[in-house]
Amino acid sequence: MLRYIFAIAIGLTSIGLVSYAAEKEMTITGTITCAKCDLGIAKACATVIKDGDKVYFLDAASGKKNHGKVCQAPAQGSVTGVVSKEGDKTIITASKVEFKK
Repeated sequence: MLRYIFAIAIGLTSIGLVSYAAEKEMTITGTITCAKCDLGIAKACATVIKDGDKVYFLDAASGKKNHGKVCQAPAQGSVTGVVSKEGDKTIITASKVEFKK
């Protein structure tokens, strides 16, 4: 019985560590632009950051807040946040968006 309790405790701890690691913030540096107007990969305007071949869609709140700055004129910058997958899109829930001057 003690073995089962120990095994369950180890399993739950492992799941907790994986969840914690998946929620780690990272910083993406590249071109912040519009997915529709500049890249042509979306049917509606959406703020994205492109780092090489990888495209990260900004979450709705930070995307809307920053979209006016990049819709018709892409800008270099960085986005810090938690990355996740939503269907075939990679989403970054931004805690910080910075534009190079």
